[in-house]
Amino acid sequence: MEITQARRSTVKIKLGIQAPSGAGKTMSALQLAKGLCGDWSKIAVIDSENRSAHLYAHLGPYKVLNLESPFTPERYMEAIDTCLKAQAEVVIIDSISHEWEGLGGILDIHSNMSGNSFTNWSKVTPRHNDFIQKILQSPVHIIATIRAKQEYILSEKNGKQVPEKVGMKGISREGTDYEFTTVFELDMKHQARVSKDRTGLFEKMPEFVISEKIGTKILQWCNQTISTDQLKQKIDACISILELTNLYNAYPEYQTTLLSHFTAKKTALNNNLTNPKVHTHGTT
Repeated sequence: MEITQARRSTVKIKLGIQAPSGAGKTMSALQLAKGLCGDWSKIAVIDSENRSAHLYAHLGPYKVLNLESPFTPERYMEAIDTCLKAQAEVVIIDSISHEWEGLGGILDIHSNMSGNSFTNWSKVTPRHNDFIQKILQSPVHIIATIRAKQEYILSEKNGKQVPEKVGMKGISREGTDYEFTTVFELDMKHQARVSKDRTGLFEKMPEFVISEKIGTKILQWCNQTISTDQLKQKIDACISILELTNLYNAYPEYQTTLLSHFTAKKTALNNNLTNPKVHTHGTT
Protein backbone atom coordinates (compact mmCIF):
# COMPACT_ATOMS: atom_id res chain seq x y z
CA MET A 1 0.00 0.00 0.00
CA GLU A 2 1.13 3.54 -0.73
CA ILE A 3 -0.45 6.86 0.20
CA THR A 4 0.27 9.83 -2.05
CA GLN A 5 -0.68 13.48 -2.39
CA ALA A 6 -3.89 13.90 -4.38
CA ARG A 7 -3.07 15.20 -7.86
CA ARG A 8 -5.49 16.06 -10.64
CA SER A 9 -3.11 14.46 -13.17
CA THR A 10 -4.13 11.06 -11.79
CA VAL A 11 -7.82 11.64 -12.61
CA LYS A 12 -9.35 9.65 -15.45
CA ILE A 13 -12.74 10.99 -16.43
CA LYS A 14 -15.81 8.73 -16.38
CA LEU A 15 -18.42 10.21 -18.71
CA GLY A 16 -21.97 9.23 -19.54
CA ILE A 17 -23.81 10.15 -22.75
CA GLN A 18 -27.54 9.53 -22.52
CA ALA A 19 -29.82 9.87 -25.55
CA PRO A 20 -32.56 8.22 -27.62
CA SER A 21 -31.63 6.16 -30.67
CA GLY A 22 -30.42 8.36 -33.52
CA ALA A 23 -29.39 11.32 -31.39
CA GLY A 24 -25.67 10.84 -32.02
CA LYS A 25 -24.32 9.01 -28.97
CA THR A 26 -21.60 7.09 -30.83
CA MET A 27 -20.30 10.03 -32.87
CA SER A 28 -20.31 12.29 -29.80
CA ALA A 29 -18.41 9.68 -27.79
CA LEU A 30 -15.79 9.36 -30.52
CA GLN A 31 -15.31 13.13 -30.72
CA LEU A 32 -14.90 13.35 -26.94
CA ALA A 33 -12.44 10.46 -26.98
CA LYS A 34 -10.29 12.10 -29.66
CA GLY A 35 -10.12 15.26 -27.57
CA LEU A 36 -9.19 13.28 -24.48
CA CYS A 37 -6.21 11.45 -25.99
CA GLY A 38 -5.41 13.17 -29.29
CA ASP A 39 -4.78 9.86 -31.06
CA TRP A 40 -7.43 7.76 -32.80
CA SER A 41 -5.29 4.61 -32.43
CA LYS A 42 -5.50 4.96 -28.62
CA ILE A 43 -9.31 4.73 -28.64
CA ALA A 44 -11.16 1.42 -28.21
CA VAL A 45 -14.92 0.99 -28.63
CA ILE A 46 -16.80 -1.87 -26.97
CA ASP A 47 -19.67 -2.09 -29.45
CA SER A 48 -22.89 -3.84 -28.41
CA GLU A 49 -24.93 -1.80 -30.90
CA ASN A 50 -24.83 -4.17 -33.89
CA ARG A 51 -21.42 -2.94 -35.07
CA SER A 52 -22.55 0.68 -35.33
CA ALA A 53 -19.07 1.88 -34.30
CA HIS A 54 -17.74 0.76 -37.70
CA LEU A 55 -19.92 3.39 -39.40
CA TYR A 56 -17.47 6.11 -38.42
CA ALA A 57 -14.24 4.37 -39.46
CA HIS A 58 -13.49 7.28 -41.80
CA LEU A 59 -12.70 9.42 -38.75
CA GLY A 60 -9.52 7.53 -37.87
CA PRO A 61 -7.96 4.15 -36.99
CA TYR A 62 -9.67 3.54 -33.66
CA LYS A 63 -10.17 -0.04 -32.45
CA VAL A 64 -13.50 -1.87 -32.06
CA LEU A 65 -14.40 -4.87 -29.92
CA ASN A 66 -17.70 -6.30 -31.14
CA LEU A 67 -19.66 -7.49 -28.11
CA GLU A 68 -22.53 -9.89 -28.74
CA SER A 69 -25.03 -11.55 -26.40
CA PRO A 70 -25.16 -12.72 -23.72
CA PHE A 71 -24.58 -9.23 -22.33
CA THR A 72 -23.59 -10.33 -18.84
CA PRO A 73 -21.70 -7.98 -16.52
CA GLU A 74 -18.77 -10.38 -16.63
CA ARG A 75 -18.51 -10.21 -20.43
CA TYR A 76 -18.47 -6.41 -20.27
CA MET A 77 -15.71 -6.53 -17.66
CA GLU A 78 -13.72 -8.96 -19.79
CA ALA A 79 -14.13 -6.58 -22.74
CA ILE A 80 -12.77 -3.68 -20.67
CA ASP A 81 -9.76 -5.79 -19.68
CA THR A 82 -9.15 -6.63 -23.33
CA CYS A 83 -9.11 -2.94 -24.21
CA LEU A 84 -6.70 -2.22 -21.36
CA LYS A 85 -4.36 -4.96 -22.57
CA ALA A 86 -4.46 -3.33 -26.03
CA GLN A 87 -3.14 -0.16 -24.30
CA ALA A 88 -6.21 1.94 -25.05
CA GLU A 89 -6.16 5.35 -23.36
CA VAL A 90 -9.89 5.94 -23.85
CA VAL A 91 -12.51 3.17 -23.76
CA ILE A 92 -15.98 3.83 -25.15
CA ILE A 93 -18.70 1.42 -24.01
CA ASP A 94 -21.48 1.73 -26.57
CA SER A 95 -23.77 1.03 -24.81
CA ILE A 96 -24.07 -0.06 -21.19
CA SER A 97 -27.85 -0.42 -21.55
CA HIS A 98 -27.50 -3.99 -22.82
CA GLU A 99 -25.85 -5.02 -19.54
CA TRP A 100 -29.11 -4.06 -17.86
CA GLU A 101 -31.87 -4.77 -20.37
CA GLY A 102 -30.28 -6.82 -23.17
CA LEU A 103 -30.27 -10.54 -23.85
CA GLY A 104 -28.32 -12.10 -20.99
CA GLY A 105 -28.27 -8.79 -19.10
CA ILE A 106 -29.26 -8.30 -15.48
CA LEU A 107 -33.03 -8.11 -16.04
CA ASP A 108 -32.92 -11.17 -18.28
CA ILE A 109 -30.83 -13.12 -15.76
CA HIS A 110 -33.19 -12.17 -12.94
CA SER A 111 -36.36 -13.09 -14.86
CA ASN A 112 -35.00 -16.56 -15.60
CA MET A 113 -34.08 -17.35 -12.00
CA SER A 114 -36.29 -19.66 -9.99
CA GLY A 115 -37.31 -18.99 -6.42
CA ASN A 116 -38.06 -15.79 -4.55
CA SER A 117 -37.76 -12.69 -6.75
CA PHE A 118 -36.64 -10.42 -3.91
CA THR A 119 -33.97 -12.87 -2.76
CA ASN A 120 -32.76 -13.28 -6.33
CA TRP A 121 -32.01 -9.56 -6.55
CA SER A 122 -29.45 -10.02 -3.77
CA LYS A 123 -27.66 -12.46 -6.08
CA VAL A 124 -27.61 -10.40 -9.29
CA THR A 125 -27.13 -6.91 -7.82
CA PRO A 126 -23.50 -7.58 -6.77
CA ARG A 127 -22.72 -8.63 -10.34
CA HIS A 128 -24.05 -5.34 -11.67
CA ASN A 129 -22.20 -3.40 -8.96
CA ASP A 130 -18.95 -5.15 -9.91
CA PHE A 131 -19.42 -3.94 -13.49
CA ILE A 132 -19.98 -0.33 -12.38
CA GLN A 133 -16.93 -0.47 -10.12
CA LYS A 134 -14.88 -1.85 -13.02
CA ILE A 135 -15.75 1.29 -14.96
CA LEU A 136 -15.04 3.66 -12.09
CA GLN A 137 -11.74 2.06 -11.09
CA SER A 138 -10.27 1.52 -14.55
CA PRO A 139 -7.03 3.51 -15.04
CA VAL A 140 -8.21 5.05 -18.33
CA HIS A 141 -10.82 7.54 -19.49
CA ILE A 142 -14.16 5.79 -20.03
CA ILE A 143 -17.14 7.08 -21.97
CA ALA A 144 -20.34 5.07 -21.55
CA THR A 145 -23.36 5.64 -23.73
CA ILE A 146 -26.82 4.99 -22.31
CA ARG A 147 -29.93 4.40 -24.38
CA ALA A 148 -32.82 6.59 -23.29
CA LYS A 149 -36.55 6.90 -23.76
CA GLN A 150 -38.42 10.19 -23.84
CA GLU A 151 -40.69 10.67 -20.83
CA TYR A 152 -44.04 12.46 -21.06
CA ILE A 153 -46.69 13.66 -18.64
CA LEU A 154 -50.24 14.78 -19.30
CA SER A 155 -50.80 18.47 -18.64
CA GLU A 156 -53.91 20.58 -19.10
CA LYS A 157 -53.87 23.22 -21.84
CA ASN A 158 -57.01 25.10 -22.90
CA GLY A 159 -59.12 22.58 -21.03
CA LYS A 160 -57.54 19.58 -22.76
CA GLN A 161 -55.07 16.94 -21.55
CA VAL A 162 -52.03 17.00 -23.83
CA PRO A 163 -48.73 15.10 -23.56
CA GLU A 164 -45.76 17.19 -22.52
CA LYS A 165 -42.15 16.04 -22.85
CA VAL A 166 -40.36 16.28 -19.49
CA GLY A 167 -36.99 14.66 -20.16
CA MET A 168 -35.29 11.35 -20.74
CA LYS A 169 -35.12 8.15 -18.74
CA GLY A 170 -31.98 6.11 -19.25
CA ILE A 171 -32.18 2.37 -19.87
CA SER A 172 -29.99 1.27 -16.99
CA ARG A 173 -30.37 0.63 -13.31
CA GLU A 174 -31.87 3.67 -11.60
CA GLY A 175 -29.12 5.94 -10.35
CA THR A 176 -26.41 4.56 -12.65
CA ASP A 177 -25.94 7.94 -14.33
CA TYR A 178 -25.01 9.49 -10.98
CA GLU A 179 -21.93 7.26 -10.77
CA PHE A 180 -20.28 9.25 -13.55
CA THR A 181 -18.29 12.46 -13.17
CA THR A 182 -20.24 14.14 -15.96
CA VAL A 183 -23.37 13.13 -17.86
CA PHE A 184 -24.39 14.66 -21.19
CA GLU A 185 -27.93 14.34 -22.53
CA LEU A 186 -28.46 14.62 -26.28
CA ASP A 187 -31.65 15.56 -28.11
CA MET A 188 -32.60 14.56 -31.63
CA LYS A 189 -30.93 17.71 -32.99
CA HIS A 190 -27.63 16.46 -31.51
CA GLN A 191 -27.65 19.30 -28.99
CA ALA A 192 -26.15 18.45 -25.61
CA ARG A 193 -26.94 19.65 -22.13
CA VAL A 194 -25.36 18.54 -18.88
CA SER A 195 -27.55 16.78 -16.32
CA LYS A 196 -24.66 16.17 -13.91
CA ASP A 197 -21.21 17.75 -13.76
CA ARG A 198 -18.59 17.45 -11.03
CA THR A 199 -15.95 19.24 -13.09
CA GLY A 200 -17.61 22.64 -12.84
CA LEU A 201 -16.85 23.21 -16.53
CA PHE A 202 -20.38 23.19 -17.90
CA GLU A 203 -22.50 24.82 -15.21
CA LYS A 204 -25.13 27.12 -16.75
CA MET A 205 -23.64 26.47 -20.19
CA PRO A 206 -26.24 26.71 -22.98
CA GLU A 207 -26.91 23.75 -25.23
CA PHE A 208 -23.99 22.84 -27.47
CA VAL A 209 -22.77 20.26 -29.97
CA ILE A 210 -20.22 17.83 -28.52
CA SER A 211 -16.92 18.17 -30.35
CA GLU A 212 -13.27 17.24 -30.00
CA LYS A 213 -12.73 20.62 -28.31
CA ILE A 214 -15.06 19.58 -25.48
CA GLY A 215 -12.91 16.49 -24.91
CA THR A 216 -9.77 18.63 -24.87
CA LYS A 217 -11.38 20.96 -22.34
CA ILE A 218 -12.13 18.00 -20.05
CA LEU A 219 -8.57 16.68 -20.47
CA GLN A 220 -7.19 20.05 -19.35
CA TRP A 221 -9.35 19.79 -16.23
CA CYS A 222 -8.04 16.25 -15.59
CA ASN A 223 -4.43 17.42 -15.89
CA GLN A 224 -4.69 20.46 -13.62
CA THR A 225 -2.58 20.22 -10.48
CA ILE A 226 -3.08 22.16 -7.27
CA SER A 227 -1.71 21.78 -3.76
CA THR A 228 -3.82 21.64 -0.61
CA ASP A 229 -2.56 25.05 0.50
CA GLN A 230 -3.34 26.60 -2.90
CA LEU A 231 -6.88 25.25 -2.80
CA LYS A 232 -7.36 26.54 0.76
CA GLN A 233 -6.42 29.99 -0.51
CA LYS A 234 -8.99 29.68 -3.31
CA ILE A 235 -11.63 28.66 -0.76
CA ASP A 236 -10.82 31.62 1.48
CA ALA A 237 -11.07 33.98 -1.50
CA CYS A 238 -14.62 32.92 -2.45
CA ILE A 239 -17.13 35.76 -2.12
CA SER A 240 -20.36 33.85 -2.79
CA ILE A 241 -21.98 30.47 -2.16
CA LEU A 242 -22.16 29.88 -5.92
CA GLU A 243 -18.43 30.49 -6.34
CA LEU A 244 -17.69 28.17 -3.42
CA THR A 245 -19.98 25.48 -4.81
CA ASN A 246 -18.30 25.65 -8.22
CA LEU A 247 -14.90 25.33 -6.56
CA TYR A 248 -16.10 22.33 -4.53
CA ASN A 249 -17.41 20.59 -7.66
CA ALA A 250 -14.22 21.34 -9.60
CA TYR A 251 -12.01 19.41 -7.17
CA PRO A 252 -13.81 16.16 -6.22
CA GLU A 253 -10.53 14.59 -5.06
CA TYR A 254 -10.34 17.20 -2.25
CA GLN A 255 -13.99 17.10 -1.19
CA THR A 256 -13.28 14.79 1.75
CA THR A 257 -9.85 16.11 2.71
CA LEU A 258 -10.93 19.76 2.82
CA LEU A 259 -14.58 19.26 3.78
CA SER A 260 -14.15 21.13 7.09
CA HIS A 261 -12.53 24.07 5.28
CA PHE A 262 -15.31 24.20 2.67
CA THR A 263 -17.95 23.96 5.43
CA ALA A 264 -16.38 26.73 7.51
CA LYS A 265 -16.27 29.05 4.52
CA LYS A 266 -19.89 28.25 3.64
CA THR A 267 -20.93 29.07 7.21
CA ALA A 268 -19.03 32.35 7.06
CA LEU A 269 -20.67 33.31 3.76
CA ASN A 270 -24.13 32.44 5.09
CA ASN A 271 -23.47 34.54 8.20
CA ASN A 272 -22.51 37.47 6.00
CA LEU A 273 -25.83 37.15 4.19
CA THR A 274 -27.92 37.03 7.36
CA ASN A 275 -25.86 39.59 9.29
CA PRO A 276 -24.62 42.22 6.84
CA LYS A 277 -22.10 44.73 8.12
CA VAL A 278 -23.42 48.10 9.21
CA HIS A 279 -21.63 51.05 7.57
CA THR A 280 -20.72 54.29 9.31
CA HIS A 281 -23.63 56.18 7.76
CA GLY A 282 -26.03 53.76 9.42
CA THR A 283 -27.26 51.83 6.39
CA THR A 284 -26.60 48.19 5.53
